[in-house]
Amino acid sequence: MPHEIMNAHQVAAYLRMDLRELRKLCSRGQIPCRKVGGKFVFRKGDVDHWVEGQMHKLDKNRLADIAEGVSVHHGIDHEELLVCPLIPEGGIAVPLAAKTRDSAIRTLVDVADGAGMVYARDELVEEINKREELCSTAFLPGVAMPHPRQPLPFDIAASFVVVGLAHSGIPFGAQDGSLTRLFFLICCKDDQTHLHVLARLAQMLHEGGAEADLLDASGAGELADKLRLHEESVVGAR
Repeated sequence: MPHEIMNAHQVAAYLRMDLRELRKLCSRGQIPCRKVGGKFVFRKGDVDHWVEGQMHKLDKNRLADIAEGVSVHHGIDHEELLVCPLIPEGGIAVPLAAKTRDSAIRTLVDVADGAGMVYARDELVEEINKREELCSTAFLPGVAMPHPRQPLPFDIAASFVVVGLAHSGIPFGAQDGSLTRLFFLICCKDDQTHLHVLARLAQMLHEGGAEADLLDASGAGELADKLRLHEESVVGAR
């Protein structure tokens, strides 16, 4: 639960992080926490948002550690496929017909809507745009993972991932100014699924040559096959 309160030992286990490293981050104000009775305490939702913002900076080993820690905490089987089963039939758009950030978001939501996954289209578009205004989800060069800031259990039929691949780059607010072609719209009914999907996708995209391979897909079927191969590779590498 996002409002769950955790102590330092629990967060260290959750993130598969050395306790001394965690305390150092706390002392430097580099991870959201507060002191109560001389001890650091954490709100799980704040930790999850912090992890989300660190994804692009982590190597594949740290991502694997975090994914495993999150899985264990929430009772999720980290050795099972996660991303590909969440992509609904008709949930991959190649090419993605969009030229701007706003049109990319609307088109991705329309794809999800067409797949029967959305109950409140306009509200979902609004929440995704609000999240992008806080900080772009173009975490990796050429790739963005738009999503609402908080789970929207009543706006969607079930947790899902919708994928779009544009023929040419779209300005999506990446810090380095690069353009984005590959989009993963992530909408989950709960925080634990959301963070686990983000971590798994980051792992997949950190595999050598994975991004270039996905960007080279010529159609929805080929992209689906490539995604499955890369997720199987990540799961099999554990």
